[in-house]
Amino acid sequence: MDITSGLRGIIVLLWAVTIALFALAVYRASRGRKVQALTITTAVVAGLAGIVTVANMGLVFIEAQNRGVVISAVSEDGYRQEALGPGLHWVVPVFEYVREYPISKQTYTMSILDVDGMGEDSVTARTADGQEIFVDASVIYQVDPQKVLEVHITWQDRYTDELVRPQARGIIRDAVSQFGVEEVLTTRRFDLVEQVRKDMTSKFESNGLILVDFVLRNITFSPEYAASVEQKQIAEQLSQQARFVVEQRRQEAEQARQVAEGQADSAVIASQGEAESLIINTQAQAEARLIQAGAEAEALGMIAEAIEGNDELLLYNYISQISPNIRVMMVPSDNPFLLTLPTMETEPVQLEPASPLPE
Repeated sequence: MDITSGLRGIIVLLWAVTIALFALAVYRASRGRKVQALTITTAVVAGLAGIVTVANMGLVFIEAQNRGVVISAVSEDGYRQEALGPGLHWVVPVFEYVREYPISKQTYTMSILDVDGMGEDSVTARTADGQEIFVDASVIYQVDPQKVLEVHITWQDRYTDELVRPQARGIIRDAVSQFGVEEVLTTRRFDLVEQVRKDMTSKFESNGLILVDFVLRNITFSPEYAASVEQKQIAEQLSQQARFVVEQRRQEAEQARQVAEGQADSAVIASQGEAESLIINTQAQAEARLIQAGAEAEALGMIAEAIEGNDELLLYNYISQISPNIRVMMVPSDNPFLLTLPTMETEPVQLEPASPLPE
């Protein structure tokens, strides 16, 4: 609660007391009692109430988010040259009054939907390639505290409807006309926003306003173009799906080829291993046979050296190979002698006479 509100309460109380004292004085006078002191008191309270009332009419309290323009009947220009800042101020009662303007941030929204009961207010614009689009946007702005008098003189409280809205719509249309529909939608959307912000900042500054921000909320297309965009997107999706299937098949074929190459390489490696193993085994067997043959040859050589000039040793080896059960051994007819075996028994063998042949 500011000081002016407190003074209003005091004024109401003083006037209420004045009326009560006046009524009491009238009542006492009607009863024939003395009312001189009561009348003086009533006059004093009424005078004090009048002074406070007049003083309150000249007191103005400006809050921090506002600035005040003093409209003056005693000034040549009709207003004071300086706007009132936050705090308590005094103006000449009856001859001056204050018009307050907010310097806090304000937002004006243009949307295809009903926002705050304003109805459909989106910006209809055409792109460089002739496509019609609908732009939803918000303009955040504030009155320049240093130019409150300028705003009051030029626009007063009409700056939202007669400055912000028409300027914003015109600047958006001009900016959109410099870009193609695809650029507005995707690649150069940021450039569009920057162009609008730049032009709007310049226009607002020349009229005592500050552009805080410009927000491009949404872009809507006409039903015909939206349908064509949807068909194009469907075609692109189908094309991408087809490319994906082809790529998948190519990868599957590549994978099969790599598997076949791996199997072939594995077979070659296995064959090479088997061949190498066979060669190694053959070489080992050959070397073993050579070693065996050499050993046999060496043994035969040693045997030959041992029996050379020693017939008895040869005869002994020969006899040792004969079965121990043999008592008599026949030798070939071309051998002129019969070997006498020392280990054989020397007892004569009696032969039985042969049976006579039948007649």
